[in-house]
Amino acid sequence: MPLSTQIAYLFILAIPIACIAWTVTHEEVFREPREFCVKCSEEGKSLFRRKFFYLFTCEYCFSHYVTVFILILTDYKLIMMDWRGYIIAGFALVWIANQYMSLYGYLRIDLKKEKIIAKKEEQDLDETKP
Repeated sequence: MPLSTQIAYLFILAIPIACIAWTVTHEEVFREPREFCVKCSEEGKSLFRRKFFYLFTCEYCFSHYVTVFILILTDYKLIMMDWRGYIIAGFALVWIANQYMSLYGYLRIDLKKEKIIAKKEEQDLDETKP
C-alpha cells in the first residue's frame, strides 16, 4: 500500500476511535456505567482494580484499547508491513484520535459558551420588555 494511502487511512481510522472513546468517557448515554467506573477507580481495594476501572473514565487511556480493537478489525499497518507496523500504527492512531478529541472538546466548550451567552441575552431582553 502506498504511503499516501496509509496516511489517508490513518486520519480516517482515527475518527471512529475518537468517536467511540469520547462517547464512552463523556456522553450522557454512558453516564451510569462511567459513574460506576469512577467509583470503583477511586474506592477499589487493589491497585489493579483502581487502574482497570480508571481506563473507562479517561478518553486518552480508553482510546488505546479502542485502537487495538480497530487494528485487529482492519489489519492496518503503518510504514512497515510486519508486527512493527502495528505498533507504529497503534501509537499514530492514538495520537491523531486524541488530537481530534481535543479539537472536539474545544468546539463543544465554544458552543456551550455561545449558548450560555445567547440565553443570558434572551433573559435580559425578556426583563426589559414592558
